[in-house]
Formats: sequence, C-alpha cells, structure tokens
Amino acid sequence: MTTPAQPRPRQGARRRPSISDVARLAEVSVGTVSNVLNRPDRVAPATRERVEAAIARLAFVPNGSARQLRAGTITTVGAIVLDIANPFFTDVARGIEDRLAQADCTLMVASSQDDPDREQRYLRLFEGHGVRGVMVVPATEQIDHLLALRSRGVGVVLLDRPSPLPDVSSVAVDDVTGGALAAAHLLAQGHARIAFLNGPHTIRQCADRHAGVLQAVAEAGLDPAEAVVELTVPSLDAEGGEAATRRLAASGDSATAVFCVNDLTALGALRTLRELGIAVPTDMALVGYDDVTFAAELATPLTSVRQPRHRLGERAADLLLRGDDGRAEQVLFQPELVVRESSGGRSR
Repeated sequence: MTTPAQPRPRQGARRRPSISDVARLAEVSVGTVSNVLNRPDRVAPATRERVEAAIARLAFVPNGSARQLRAGTITTVGAIVLDIANPFFTDVARGIEDRLAQADCTLMVASSQDDPDREQRYLRLFEGHGVRGVMVVPATEQIDHLLALRSRGVGVVLLDRPSPLPDVSSVAVDDVTGGALAAAHLLAQGHARIAFLNGPHTIRQCADRHAGVLQAVAEAGLDPAEAVVELTVPSLDAEGGEAATRRLAASGDSATAVFCVNDLTALGALRTLRELGIAVPTDMALVGYDDVTFAAELATPLTSVRQPRHRLGERAADLLLRGDDGRAEQVLFQPELVVRESSGGRSR
C-alpha cells in the first residue's frame, strides 16, 4: 500500500519549520518538544537546553496561529510583568489595555515572577498565538532573546526598565531619583538611621532605589554604614515586609524610619509594627513606593513615592502600536513624593 505523495513547497517558497524539524535537530521525540513548549518542568535540563537551542536555530514558531499570522489579521498584544497581583502592575496593565482598546487590540498578560525560564515560556506562548508585539519587564539584564523575537517580526517594548540599546524602545521611571526622594525626606525629618527593606539587586528597580538612597545619604554628608541598614525581603509583598520587619525588630537596630521597596512591602511592615506595639509615625516613620490606591486609604495613610502607573502602560502601548518605524524611543518618567501621616507629614 502506498501513501499519497506530500505536496511540495512552491519553487522559491520557504517552508515554516515544524515541530518535527525541531525534534529531528534536537534528536528527541515530538512529545518531548511539546513538553518543552508547554510543560518544561517535566523535561531534564540538558534535554530542555538542546530543544531550546534547536527552536532558536530554526526560528520555530508553534503553529497555533500560523494561518492568522500569514494573513496578518492578529490584533492581540502580550505583556509580561513581574507580578500581576501587585497593584502597581495591575494599574500599568490597565493603562496598556485602555490604549489598546482605542486601536481595537486585545491584551494577554502574564507574570514572570522574575523567573527567566518562565518569561521565555510565556514569550513562546505569545508568539505561538501570533501576537502583534510584546511589552516585557525583563527578568534579566540580557535581552538577546527579545532581539531574536523582534527579528521574527514581533514588536518589542521594554516595560518599567530603561533600554540598554538605542534601537529598542522602553518606558520606565527614574527609580534612582525615587529612592533619593524617599531617603532625603526621612533624613530631613531628623531620622539619623533608616532601615531599607529592599528586594534583590538583580531586580533593576531594587538596585536603582538602593542607589538613590545612597545618593541622598551622600548629599546629606552622612556615612552610609551609619545612616542605612538594608534588609532583603524574602518576597516583594506584604508577607515579605512582615518577615523583614520582624528581623529588624529582633535585631535591636537603632533605626527610627523604614523605607520599603514598594507599597505591598510597606503594608506588611505597617501591620507588623502595630502588632509589636511600635507606633507609626511616633516610634517609627514609614515610607513606601508606587503610591498604589490603598496607600491613601490605610488607617495611617502611607507616605509613598508615586509612579505614573497608568501613563506608564499607555505610553508603552503607544510605542508598540507605532511599530518598527526606525524611531525607537526611551521614555523616562519622573516620580513624585506624596507625603502623608506615616512619615510624620501632613496627609495630601
């Protein structure tokens, strides 16, 4: 019994690489390639790396939206943030969505949890669905994978991070200035030692806010070793703030003010300080970062560094919708300190 002959590609036409091509190149089964694309935790690291190398070499795109890609009818855009549960990123996503709605585009959102593998997995998923472009808060300083994505016709805008390259558009906030605003305010209030509850410096925003704190301390003519104690939070949320605040209290440190890397961390710090009987701001001043909606609604309204969250999202969407027209743009918004009762100021 003979099988029907397969149609040959037209002369000069370039056949799209298939999942079978990837499997042959990587010397694995089609099922293994499928697992790498959809369930990478089930694949041994060495095998996964071999499959991912084959995917990159062939510029393979999953076929879920291939016909729509060729027809150019896709109006979907992807966004990958660190944590969509954080109200900051929720507001950024709302800004993106509002702008996309004006262009009749829809939005797919995912959280990387600052995990490069998770980010790559979502990028493959988005590309497989034929997205018009992606806005990404990169999980690493290295963006070669995003440049490769762009070379395959997917628009790329860096979100909440300045671009390292002049031909890649980005939208970010000046976090060095933001960190300096918070620390300078606390120093001006008479606090000689500040506890900074910060995330890992591998996260660009955390590193920049730390640099801003040191800048304010230097401008005040103080020794950073005496004026600042930095505690790394286990997670950038209320639970992380609670854990770090307990460590601070247990250490007996002389800090009289706490600056938190974001408002979720500050919420956890505020809850723990109250539980420990430490009055805010009488015994301990407190400053957050982002100025999310709940900051002004707390029983002790939170002083916070305000970021233009909605505008950040809108502008990122604008740059993506403009497309690759040779006019890459790096937008840097300036933050604003909003003084409220938690730092001993008057509520605004």
